[in-house]
Amino acid sequence: MDIAERASKIRLLLFDVDGVLTDGTVIVHSDGSESKAFNIRDGAGIVLAQRAGLQVGLLSARLSGATTHRAAQLGVAMVIQGVRNKLDAYERILRDGGLDDTEVAFMGDDLLDLPVLARVGLAAAPADAVADVRAGVHFVASAGGGRGAVRELIETVLRAQQRWAAAIREYTPSSS
Repeated sequence: MDIAERASKIRLLLFDVDGVLTDGTVIVHSDGSESKAFNIRDGAGIVLAQRAGLQVGLLSARLSGATTHRAAQLGVAMVIQGVRNKLDAYERILRDGGLDDTEVAFMGDDLLDLPVLARVGLAAAPADAVADVRAGVHFVASAGGGRGAVRELIETVLRAQQRWAAAIREYTPSSS
């Protein structure tokens, strides 16, 4: 099955955070608080995906206030953090959402993402994911984590579902 066929079935876009929505850098301040840098185009893509009717969720092993805050800014309600076993959390997502594997795309970048990547209908990775992850996915973005990889996957899915033109209509000049 090719990427477009896999992408056409997607109802949920699920993303790891560190190394996917960010470049993997976590800045720890002297007071113990953290900072992360999120790509604005990735965020705009997430908003477009939701407006187009796709569900979006975040699945992270780390618990981070910055992630919670960014998800709220983007209107992402499905935020699962601090999980030791991502596969168990993924299976709960499927049950709660009435979804099957073929309807989920997941983008991950490191070894602990492999169990979920092995299950989903469309497994994806940023260009700078570890080699074992890149070797085991259907789609490798040309951009790295926190550098537009998320946006690439979203555009791929929306184009395969013929939702891209409608998703960007308000931003493109109309022809007379």
